[in-house]
Amino acid sequence: MQNKFIKWIVTTLKESAWAPLSVVIFYFVGLAFHLFDMYPPLDIPTHFMGGVAITYFYRSAIRQSQSIVGDIPLSIQVIFAFTCTGTTTVLWEFYENIMDRFFGFHMVRGLEDTIVDLILGLSGALVLSVSYRGR
Repeated sequence: MQNKFIKWIVTTLKESAWAPLSVVIFYFVGLAFHLFDMYPPLDIPTHFMGGVAITYFYRSAIRQSQSIVGDIPLSIQVIFAFTCTGTTTVLWEFYENIMDRFFGFHMVRGLEDTIVDLILGLSGALVLSVSYRGR
């Protein structure tokens, strides 16, 4: 069982970790160079693509997990990946608010910004969920 678990993690990371990592790297580069301050609309595609990328990662992880847990119907895979992405977007907004509150960052521009970020992340998840069929 342990070998299957390790294989699942390695296979998932090899196949799909590039997607959320690329968005996170772009995000931190944007913060470092104050791109989001200079170009506030840049936040929109970043959160949308974050939703796409993390949903892709979850879909890959769920599909790969079938070697351990058995067959998972496609509809369940899609719903589970979508809800995992929703949870991740909420946690990401917590992260942004915590960084603002305790470390003096200025990532959140108010309640509307947080709600729009959540909608964009879920919109990205929905687009990938509807269009991606996997292998």
